[in-house]
Amino acid sequence: MKPGVLILGGTGEARALAAALVHRPDVRVVSSLAGRVSDPRLPEGEVRVGGFGGPGRLASWLRDQGIHAVVDATHPFAERITASAVRATAEAEIPLLILRRSGWRQEAGDDWHWVSSLEDAARSLPALGRRVFLTTGRQGLPAFTGLDDLWFLIRTVDPPEPPLPRHCHLLLDRGPYTLEGELSLMRAHRVDTLVTKDSGGTMTRAKLAAARQLGLPVVVVRRPPLPEAPTAVTVHEALVWLNDVRINPGNRME
Repeated sequence: MKPGVLILGGTGEARALAAALVHRPDVRVVSSLAGRVSDPRLPEGEVRVGGFGGPGRLASWLRDQGIHAVVDATHPFAERITASAVRATAEAEIPLLILRRSGWRQEAGDDWHWVSSLEDAARSLPALGRRVFLTTGRQGLPAFTGLDDLWFLIRTVDPPEPPLPRHCHLLLDRGPYTLEGELSLMRAHRVDTLVTKDSGGTMTRAKLAAARQLGLPVVVVRRPPLPEAPTAVTVHEALVWLNDVRINPGNRME
């Protein structure tokens, strides 16, 4: 059996890494998706969908499948998956790399308000506006349900589970988005405040430029801290790391 690389994916970086590795004759590449999106963009190569059942079962799976390195290329806010990967790879004595794209950077003209959680974001909104463009994903929406004096435009990929804010309009859509499209959307709904997580990347960055052009305040939820583990911010850095750990049978982390 060829030595395996497990990519914990769902992001563009995960798909790009799989594409860079899948044609190598000396490596088996397996991409794992959490299964939370109904119609995900699938990477090249072997794909498994669904959870592993906890760190212990993931560690057993890694050993049984001959995995010699794991790259956690999940969303920057996928704390639970990352924590599970750290524990599982330590138990299985397999090297782990956390691949996280850089966060967004504030530019001249931006009016950003940094917060540490969705709950903090919700608490900040009454002082900022009345018509909120909420782009934090379908999980965590209950944090905003008590704000009955505000109206929300909620954009998610898949339909969220209730409860939702009392006054809202739900928009199901998937990026990438354009500046022109975001400007048109915000103007049509008379949005006066934007809420986002610091996800980074280019897929949804246009909303920040649109808010800047319209002079709107933006509430930005900070990323959770990363655990102690090797990290990379680009696919190229991840490929260099994989070469450095020498993905060969019998060459597990000591």
